[in-house]
Amino acid sequence: MKEIRAVLRPNRLHALREALRKIPDFPGLTVMNVKGFTAPALIDNPTIKDDLTDFSGKIMICTLVADGMIDTVTDVIVREGCTGQIGDGLVWVVPVEFARRVRDGSNL
Repeated sequence: MKEIRAVLRPNRLHALREALRKIPDFPGLTVMNVKGFTAPALIDNPTIKDDLTDFSGKIMICTLVADGMIDTVTDVIVREGCTGQIGDGLVWVVPVEFARRVRDGSNL
């Protein structure tokens, strides 16, 4: 089992949610509002505006998936999150040793 996390532009959430819902057995999604900034080295010509808007609003999504779903889910996140601009975000995968439902105590 793995946790997939991604930081994305908030305006990409609706399309992402619709695409993830089409994946068979997709388990669900947690969404948080976060702030972040792009690595300064990625900005070719920084301006005062870049300095003043250093922390822009983003969303972070988290989901736990079976190992066999990792490529499918990350591909959908990248496809639906991409605008082709700096600041589109990042997706990463973290191993999960154990997870348990609060509702009934069952193991995932």
